[in-house]
Amino acid sequence: MAQTRAERPALYAPESDETCSYWSRTAFFTHAAELFELHGAPHQSRAAGDSDVLLEITPVARSEDVHEVVGRIQQKSQSILTKELNIDAKATMGFAMTLSEACQNIVEHAGRGGWVAVQTYRWQKRLGRRVVVIAVCDAGVGFRQSLESSPNHRESDRWDDGMALEEAVIRGVSRFRDPGRGQGLAGVRRYIGRWDGKLSVRSGTARIAIVPSWDEDVPLEEHLPAFPGAQMQITIPERVADK
Repeated sequence: MAQTRAERPALYAPESDETCSYWSRTAFFTHAAELFELHGAPHQSRAAGDSDVLLEITPVARSEDVHEVVGRIQQKSQSILTKELNIDAKATMGFAMTLSEACQNIVEHAGRGGWVAVQTYRWQKRLGRRVVVIAVCDAGVGFRQSLESSPNHRESDRWDDGMALEEAVIRGVSRFRDPGRGQGLAGVRRYIGRWDGKLSVRSGTARIAIVPSWDEDVPLEEHLPAFPGAQMQITIPERVADK
């Protein structure tokens, strides 16, 4: 990622007006200008307003940033979850906590700042209904190196990026000794399980997913091109009558 490079890499804006317009709504170009040497004619970034972007791309580096992100989106998300996704109003607190835990993972484990964005759209091809998507990424040390820094870490013959993701996402293992650490991702898993959502986490050369019945993704992919840091995507679908 551009965050990890001493010199700014080149980035060419998409030729598609639709893609450029979407990237503009998410404030992508605003932040990309600080990290890339931009080429082409990107649209001027504009505020998300009342569009499908609930939270434009937002930097996260400190716990204070996490609180600000949750505060900015709480009112918007409550309206979307209850009116468009038919999710009980009580679940909006769980959504805010899920967003908070996803961002806090950057603060505690990445070793450097990251980014978060939230949007809602109609996923016609896969579901035929609306979804809310939280996307979080960083160019930090990644899950494997984070767990390796724990004084309790013991490597096995199979230790690799895939196993590191299994330890952190499925078993709730953390590099911290404090009781209760590592429970943030467990809380995310409980929330998406309750609302038939999906969790996908990419780090290093592997990607792990908690796959709901409506999706055909694989639980674990390995031997992928190396990715510095981590990417997390949480998808919450609209509730239907038989759910």
